[in-house]
Amino acid sequence: MKVSIIKVFKISGDYITLSQFLKEESIISSGGQAKWYLKDNPVVLNGEKEDRRGKKLYPGDQLEIAEQKYEFR
Repeated sequence: MKVSIIKVFKISGDYITLSQFLKEESIISSGGQAKWYLKDNPVVLNGEKEDRRGKKLYPGDQLEIAEQKYEFR
């Protein structure tokens, strides 16, 4: 049985964009890479596929990316 750990990501402010999050977590090194990363790597936000780098992530959202789960608070 595969157990996946959910990482908690604390948002400072009202929200964080998907590209800002990718940079914060060192998944990409610059905002310009977000477009290409999201094109080639599946990202699931609250159960729906998401590929918009400017998508706003709010507390309570759940994101699955690179076989990792995140919960925003």
